[in-house]
Amino acid sequence: MPLVPMRPLLDKAEKGRYAVGAFNCNNMEIVQAIITAATEENSPVIIQASQGALKYAGIDYIVALTRVAAEQTHVPVALHLDHGTDFLQIMQCVSRGFTSVMIDGSKFSLEDNIAITNKVSEVARACGLSVEAELGKIGGTEDHISVSEKDAIYTDPQEAEYFVKNTDIDALAIAIGTAHGQYKGIPKLDLPRLEKIRSLISVPIVLHGSSGVPDDTIRAAIERGVSKINIDTNVREAFMAGLKDALAENPAQIDPRKVLGPARAAMVEIVKEKIRLFGSAGQA
Repeated sequence: MPLVPMRPLLDKAEKGRYAVGAFNCNNMEIVQAIITAATEENSPVIIQASQGALKYAGIDYIVALTRVAAEQTHVPVALHLDHGTDFLQIMQCVSRGFTSVMIDGSKFSLEDNIAITNKVSEVARACGLSVEAELGKIGGTEDHISVSEKDAIYTDPQEAEYFVKNTDIDALAIAIGTAHGQYKGIPKLDLPRLEKIRSLISVPIVLHGSSGVPDDTIRAAIERGVSKINIDTNVREAFMAGLKDALAENPAQIDPRKVLGPARAAMVEIVKEKIRLFGSAGQA
């Protein structure tokens, strides 16, 4: 089926008390793995690409791969820009076929964040796209975006209420203790803060940096109103594990298909695992 905007998927998830997985892609094998897993689990899915992924693969390649994949499945698929910080690049995604974009203005003051978010929303809305924004600073590193532990800032509930009332967005990414990349310890999420934010805002909530968060904590976050959960690191880990295992079996292997195939299969399994955890299996 054709690519769809993100907001309808999240609205349905809110009503059904589950979350939709948003999985980052960088190449064909990752796109194939995400679509295969979502199809087999009969789950809606969000395929997203970071600015780093677009630089690596190219916007047109990412759009073409995802569009073809979506056309070959019965489940709804949204194509989302993850952590967009460059207005020109966001506009390129809007014009090239993305169905959802994120404007990450979290490094700016509250009022400047609102201003840049509304600037993006004005164009995206006119083109029928969904818009995600971020308030608070999520720690860790994702591609070119890096926030140290000391600079990470939890989202203030009252600021979240003010932000949503003064912007035209479809989803809000909040900082409650997650981080991008691999965790060195066990992350502890501020669930009371999440509950407070949920009670004050009217748009779906997004949890970034969710790879490595314990399953019971993920379930607790969903119960408290999270509707979109981003996964990147776990997919990368599965890819590399499958690749290394294939090369360990035959170090002299020179056929890329013989190593990328197992890597893809490993990614299918982790995406299916996350889909079941999020409760979106069977919700397509």
